[in-house]
Amino acid sequence: MTLEGTERLRRVLLSLPDVTLRVGWLRAHLSELRDQEAAELLASLCEDGERQDPDSREALLVVAMLLVADGDSPFVERLRQHAEERRLLSLWRLLRRSTGNQRSRSEPPVPDYGSGRELTVGERRSLARSPNRRVLDKLLRDPHPLVLRQLLGNPRLTEDDVVRLAARRPLHSAIVETLSESPRWLRRPRVRLTLLLNPGTPEPMSMPLLAVCTRPELLEVLHGVDTPLVLRGTARELLDRSPPLPRPIASKLLQ
Repeated sequence: MTLEGTERLRRVLLSLPDVTLRVGWLRAHLSELRDQEAAELLASLCEDGERQDPDSREALLVVAMLLVADGDSPFVERLRQHAEERRLLSLWRLLRRSTGNQRSRSEPPVPDYGSGRELTVGERRSLARSPNRRVLDKLLRDPHPLVLRQLLGNPRLTEDDVVRLAARRPLHSAIVETLSESPRWLRRPRVRLTLLLNPGTPEPMSMPLLAVCTRPELLEVLHGVDTPLVLRGTARELLDRSPPLPRPIASKLLQ
């Protein structure tokens, strides 16, 4: 893949005004390429992002959100195979999987909304449009993805709310599903870091998000008490590939 192709991809992605539009355009563009071409194009962008180039990192965030949303789709699996076979290591780091089984994510019960009975999914989705803070706090514990999807679009929801959602332990599948489809919230560094520090976050979500971490965020992941081994090892690799910092700044980060 030529440097011109990578530069064009970066330029087009950054010209789009909204992160959701960027993800949609990238998905459509990659579908027009052969799998090998797509893998090489993404790998080139990943390499630039690892060197901390600001524009490349912003474009790489779009790649990460696409890979998170598409998870273990056949296309992503083919990308993983190409990255492994052709030693496209920068892309491979986004798609790496451990050999162990992922932890199961148990489903919590439906919260008590005070009606004397369990509300239907439709009733709970209607509540998710409410501006009432007490209701929103209960909805954050709802186990249904349709309810959480409606909630994540509520303009009264704050970043602190979503951080609380991402920090839930155990992290049930509805949270993973809805956040993986929400570029609006995944673009927030605090939300991404919270997911990375939660040991229940599955690797198809955590590995792409790790690739867009800053050096201080990588250090937090590296030293996290519950950080899975594959995440810890990849964080170390990314730190080793980052440009060296001036000595006073590096000393502060390592304290």
